[in-house]
Amino acid sequence: MEKAVTFQIEQKQCLGILHLPTQAITTGVVIVVGGPQYRVGSHRQFVQLSRSLAQQNIASFRFDYRGMGDSFGEKQSFEEICDDIKHAIDIFLKEQTEIKNVVIWGLCDAASAALMYADKDKRVNGLVLLNPWLRNEQAMAQTMVKFYYLRRLLSRQFWKKLITGKVNVGGSIADVSGFVKDSINEKSVTEHSYQQRMELGIQRYSGKTCLILSGVDLTAKEFEQQTHKHAGWQNLRSDTNEIHRIRHADHTFSSSAFKQQVEQITAQFVAKCNDTT
Repeated sequence: MEKAVTFQIEQKQCLGILHLPTQAITTGVVIVVGGPQYRVGSHRQFVQLSRSLAQQNIASFRFDYRGMGDSFGEKQSFEEICDDIKHAIDIFLKEQTEIKNVVIWGLCDAASAALMYADKDKRVNGLVLLNPWLRNEQAMAQTMVKFYYLRRLLSRQFWKKLITGKVNVGGSIADVSGFVKDSINEKSVTEHSYQQRMELGIQRYSGKTCLILSGVDLTAKEFEQQTHKHAGWQNLRSDTNEIHRIRHADHTFSSSAFKQQVEQITAQFVAKCNDTT
């Protein structure tokens, strides 16, 4: 069964959709939307995910946070939706009394928001994080130089365009020079920034984490580049957590095959979280 529900956040009406299997396990999924998006998701990704989970006895709730989709109020930045996530979990557990714990599922900056929220709510026993948004100028520049410009130089198509005069040489050199300069500039993350809040979140969070990364997505590569050897992020790679890489997937896992892989990984992870409650 699918059921629309409304709930209030600071006197602003918000809308969400419950997906209710006939016999649900006691761990459900709350899907947090990345922006700018609403509860359906790119190429109906969130609808299909919820329906797939329901077929495997997993209840879920996808919702529009304030200012998005059919929810009222000013649009909220992903850095400011902790209250929205809390209220969504509240209404989910109120509507589904057999659900005792939740896994938060988020893509891009929704994954970032989940990391900033999860350690504050003991009901959250799992996180599914897809291509989390973790950007700073230095990391972005290093990623562009390593994964875009170097590959472009090795591309036959690039040299063909260069020879035929279809490449703006001056502009390209200026772009590369700017990225190289930024990549070697040490810029610390400011205190109380979302990057720092994410790092503190993973350090303080005691539940399980499932990280899913796209193979051809610069956001995913930027996240890995910043966290791979960073001491503050090593909890992400503990034995109790999972990291999955879908080699040819784009940022939103847009093909049916990619989405089905994500659905399968998510369902299996939720089942593991349920077994430990």
